[in-house]
Amino acid sequence: MSLFLDIETDFHQNITVLGFYSESTGFQQIVGRDITKARISRLLPKPIIKDPGEAAGPNLRGLYTFNGHCFDLPVIRKRLGLDLREKYDSIDLRYLCKKQGLAGGQKAIEKMLGIGRDLPDMDGRDALYLWHNYIEYGSIGSLNTLLAYNQEDVMNMVRIKEIVEKMSNAIKPYQVYVV
Repeated sequence: MSLFLDIETDFHQNITVLGFYSESTGFQQIVGRDITKARISRLLPKPIIKDPGEAAGPNLRGLYTFNGHCFDLPVIRKRLGLDLREKYDSIDLRYLCKKQGLAGGQKAIEKMLGIGRDLPDMDGRDALYLWHNYIEYGSIGSLNTLLAYNQEDVMNMVRIKEIVEKMSNAIKPYQVYVV
């Protein structure tokens, strides 16, 4: 079982949306003040304790993020005091993609892999303004767009993982083996 996680923040790096997906939970989101250490700990699937002799790798069951080692997980640790890297085998898809020659942000890599979006022109900066519009003006439309954006981020990570794992398992046609 793999767990995919993505957060959105406001201009002060307060977590505004935490979205996650696993086969056991389906897709779920926690929003605003409901994002607490206790709630996250209760809702996220329990980590599977790996055998100490088991090799780590992209096929190991764990927590998947995109650029999460640099952004999502440090923000969660700082804001909530919850270190998800202690609890889960954490795999940052950004680095798995880079090993396959795919560089850039999540949206750029999705384009390279042919993964579409319903909100193709949105990015993380737009997410900041959507939350602001929801908080300041009560715009439910802004909140719904933000939630849809977060859901696309999470669910497209599932697709990225599947494609990149296939790429890493495939023998490259021009690879030379010296014996």
